[in-house]
Amino acid sequence: MEIATKYNPSEVENKWYRYWMEKGFFHSEPDEREPYTIVIPPPNVTGVLHMGHMLNNTIQDILIRRARMKGRNACWVPGTDHASIATEAKVVAKLMEEGIKKTDLTREQFIEHAWSWTRKHGGIILEQLKKLGASCDWNRTCFTMDEKRSESVIRVFVDLYEKGLIYRGVRMVNWDPAAKTALSDEEVNYREQQGKLYYLRYRIVGDDSYAVVATTRPETIMGDTAVCINPNDPKNAHLKGKKVIVPIVGREVPIIEDEFVDIEFGTGCLKVTPAHDMNDYILGEKHNLETIDIFNDDGTLNRFGLQYEGKDRFEVRRLIESDLQEAGLIEKVEPYENKVGFSERTNVPIEPKLSMQWFLKMEKLAKPALDAVEDDTIRFYPAKFKNTYRHWMENIKDWCISRQLWWGHRIPAYYLPQGGFVVATTKEEAYQKAMEKVNYHLSIDDLRQDEDCLDTWFSSWLWPVSVFDGINCPDNRDITYYYPTNDLVTAPEIIFFWVARMIISGYEYRNEACFRNVYFTGIVRDKLGRKMSKSLGNSPDPIELMNKYGADGVRMGMLLTSPAGNDLPFDESLCEQGRNFNNKIWNAFRLVKGWETANVEQPESAAVAVRWFEAQLVKTIESINDSFDKYRISEALMEVYKLFRDEFSSWYLEMIKPAYGQPIDRKTYDATIIFFDCLLRMLHPFMPFITEELWQALEERNDGESIMVATLPDAATGWDANCIEGMEEAKEIISNIRMIRLQKNIPNKEPLKLQIVGDYASCYFPAVEKMANLSVIEKVSEKSSGAVSFLVKTAEFAIPLGGSMNVEEELEKLEKELKYYQEFLVSVLNKLNNESFVSRAPVKVIEIERKKQADAESKIKSLQESIAALK
Repeated sequence: MEIATKYNPSEVENKWYRYWMEKGFFHSEPDEREPYTIVIPPPNVTGVLHMGHMLNNTIQDILIRRARMKGRNACWVPGTDHASIATEAKVVAKLMEEGIKKTDLTREQFIEHAWSWTRKHGGIILEQLKKLGASCDWNRTCFTMDEKRSESVIRVFVDLYEKGLIYRGVRMVNWDPAAKTALSDEEVNYREQQGKLYYLRYRIVGDDSYAVVATTRPETIMGDTAVCINPNDPKNAHLKGKKVIVPIVGREVPIIEDEFVDIEFGTGCLKVTPAHDMNDYILGEKHNLETIDIFNDDGTLNRFGLQYEGKDRFEVRRLIESDLQEAGLIEKVEPYENKVGFSERTNVPIEPKLSMQWFLKMEKLAKPALDAVEDDTIRFYPAKFKNTYRHWMENIKDWCISRQLWWGHRIPAYYLPQGGFVVATTKEEAYQKAMEKVNYHLSIDDLRQDEDCLDTWFSSWLWPVSVFDGINCPDNRDITYYYPTNDLVTAPEIIFFWVARMIISGYEYRNEACFRNVYFTGIVRDKLGRKMSKSLGNSPDPIELMNKYGADGVRMGMLLTSPAGNDLPFDESLCEQGRNFNNKIWNAFRLVKGWETANVEQPESAAVAVRWFEAQLVKTIESINDSFDKYRISEALMEVYKLFRDEFSSWYLEMIKPAYGQPIDRKTYDATIIFFDCLLRMLHPFMPFITEELWQALEERNDGESIMVATLPDAATGWDANCIEGMEEAKEIISNIRMIRLQKNIPNKEPLKLQIVGDYASCYFPAVEKMANLSVIEKVSEKSSGAVSFLVKTAEFAIPLGGSMNVEEELEKLEKELKYYQEFLVSVLNKLNNESFVSRAPVKVIEIERKKQADAESKIKSLQESIAALK
């Protein structure tokens, strides 16, 4: 296979991804091998690839490719989420552009528009993942609203309802006025907002004085049905048993007493608006207060808003402040910072609202899911997220699962003409249930299905089970083989939305954990530490990055600074570093494949290099395995990166490289090809495209062969620590000689002598001789006069320089260096002579300081001898 002069990522990537697809390497079917399963966190069907997806899916692909190369039956299930709120908003916006309002359409007409939009845009992000190299089993692609997943969702709703875990009732919910739907608590983000605290005057009935009430929301006074004081508050004791008049509204409301009121907040008087505040709702229930809902679903005021009817809530806040000031009913206004809840989807302030909704009881369901994480049946990486998970699970609330939307799984509840309802998987089944329930004539057309649809998360919480059709067919071949899945890679911000709920559903429907490990990625941030987002304009286009640096370059750039659970400070220069590494691999390959071979004797320098690199390779494999076991994926990449860049390219290839125009011996060449093959296989999960290209070119391959199904190198043979330690000393000797050449301006082509002062032996001297261009290595009892010396550990080495040195310059440099080490030794001895330091410091710290002392004393002795020799 002819190898190009330069690496062209786009040509290579398209060629090999097509090859992998054609050969079916991504596809998995149950067999006798051990399975390894990942289910993709399904991206929104509305979405396009962003940097968070890039990081998450790169990590998943690394794990799945590694498992495949370890001989496991690897199955990575892809898919998308129907994303009720986001998709409905996109479709409504598209229709508006065409001059069509949602309200002009029937539900069925709107759903058809939504399906049309989904069919057109829904596959974009999955196609983009292919460019990244994602080795998903595309034959298994799922959609949360496809037939099997939809059937699963409806079955689960009916099952949980029949178990008494789903109920319907009027509750205070988080209302999104933009999306016009209820939200769960987890879909609300609280942010500090600078607002105002308004002190309003409520005139006391039968009196000319006022009760002053502090509020941040004067626009809700039309819904006030009481004012509450703390019975233990002496400053408001005169209000007990009285009534006050709500400003502007003119309604008389009672003063009620409850210890819930914070005496220190404001004036200690609390306006009670049961329809529009969670705590007020509780007070209203307790004290049997009237509930007046003053808002329409879009956040405008309704008829109870009096003269403000039809106006937006925030516009009313501005108007009512002016009106109250004019009426003399505002005591004062102060700046005030408080937490305001925003919709996670539409980013507008949510409105607490009483609404008839469907809920799922969570307390009992959550217990096995909490235990599974607590006892490490399911492990979190990093483990710090166990605390976050525990806090939420121990304080879990019932889940509001209904949404006032059309796009989604319609709630399978059917209302009867004379009251009541039945829950069933189909209308026909509902009719049969209804007939058993009523004693009057009923036709199937008399049943009216609930208008609401289910929360999107109610489908995705079943994902690890439903992708294998484990709800509809609980004993099918796929679910029994692939479940439980192995690893989940996701973001910590959906630990409640998705991770916890999947664990809950896994125990409810399979009676076991749905995955064994959860790897939490960090947030991708820019150089200023800001989260990357479209609104800030600080997020690069991943497709453009891959076009510029290649998929492998970007994959590597994403992982270079991406420890589990910690944020990723992304810089485009990381992708450039990834591309440069691609080029280094490519050029190293061209160098090796460009050598001529001959049946000549293997030089000793090459023999020791082969022995050393074999040990280094096995040691690194062990270390990489350990990093993967601990889900330190960035560290694993860094280990193989350094192995190739530093040990293989900078040292090993230089040690074995034949002289210009000369052939390399066959024994060394064959070993080098084996090493290159191992390195490519180790790199493949991280950099799939370039490794496939070079592996195919490394030797003759048959059609159907691929590095992605080749075996990952293992560390079964163990490694020689002495061999590696000896080479590290040899490297230090070589580096010192090179530094002397640099400092003394001695050309590399000029051979030097190396003197060993004392007794020191190394099997690596042949490599030292070659790499440092030495004419001879000799043992001496005393170094030559004028020689430049250096230490490696406690052994002294010297390079005789003869007359090629400026003695005065050298003396000045040596005396300066001597002074530095003498001062350094004094500082170390001061520590060691300090009884307080020695008695308190750990043993290891004392050992380090004593080693510093020994090294400094040895260095000082060597420098003094060098100076004496020159004088």
